[in-house]
Amino acid sequence: MTVEAFDVPTVRKVRWTNLLVRYGLAGLLLALILIFTAIQPSFLNEGDAVGLVRSASVTMIMFLGLTWVLAAGEIDISFVSVAALANMLVAGLVAAGHGWLLASVLALGCSLVFGLFNGLLVAYLGLPALVVTIATGGIAAALADAIGRGSSIEISTTGFVGHIVTAQLGFVPLIAVIAVIIYAAAWFAQDRLLWGHYIYALAQNRRAVIEAGVPAKRLLGLLFTGSSLSSGVAGILLAADLSSGQPSIASSMFLDGLTAVLLGGVMIKLGKPNVIGTAVSVLILAVLVRGGALLGLADSEFQIIKGGLLLLGVTVVIWARES
Repeated sequence: MTVEAFDVPTVRKVRWTNLLVRYGLAGLLLALILIFTAIQPSFLNEGDAVGLVRSASVTMIMFLGLTWVLAAGEIDISFVSVAALANMLVAGLVAAGHGWLLASVLALGCSLVFGLFNGLLVAYLGLPALVVTIATGGIAAALADAIGRGSSIEISTTGFVGHIVTAQLGFVPLIAVIAVIIYAAAWFAQDRLLWGHYIYALAQNRRAVIEAGVPAKRLLGLLFTGSSLSSGVAGILLAADLSSGQPSIASSMFLDGLTAVLLGGVMIKLGKPNVIGTAVSVLILAVLVRGGALLGLADSEFQIIKGGLLLLGVTVVIWARES
């Protein structure tokens, strides 16, 4: 028997393995939808499906900047606290009688300040990102809590932002279309432009990137700024979606963010956080929450599932980088 006789099956096996690795999360998403629909046919009724997609779209926007920070080998703990601050700032200003445009601009400006500060301390002063963003996240969370004096802020009008969040193109939420366009542009920048190659190179060998003449400090500063801005935008959208400011989103969405981004590193680019993987992971978490609620799962059980998915993502990312 010749050596070639073993080559074809081996090649086919490798190809199937690669396909499973690259697109396994998408298959998991489809399987979850089919399973929950079989158990509970109302799972995909139009109203609930639209709500699920709308919520997932806002979440995808929040986690976009975090995806590239982690892809560059850094960490941003402050992202969800910045979202909470933007959320509470908008709600507080609108409740006080100010317009949505002014409130949104000020919230984005505040988010920008936090992003620039994170970028300055990490990229230019060389301080550890973990310590820096824990500190700035704590500040942002405290400010968000202070605005509402420890409570949520109800708002009676959602302004133009509310129209963006609730509008539909047929049966597709407008915010979902916006999220798809943003992620498509992000994918193009990540996979087709030098920008994306530089981001991944920072995680692999930062010294080599610097020696190659790439402005690594500026790039890293932009990544932290982008993370805070995307969080700020999501915080504004959440204020309109919930008709209130909720400081508690800082605690409820933190685990979701890390899980979505790191689990997304299992897809497409093995061991590398990427925008497509993040988008699919956000949908998986949304489907799990919706399906689990229909089955009567407790919040503690959700946290166990999310923790397991986070461990899976971390394991694959670390394994891939060390292999």
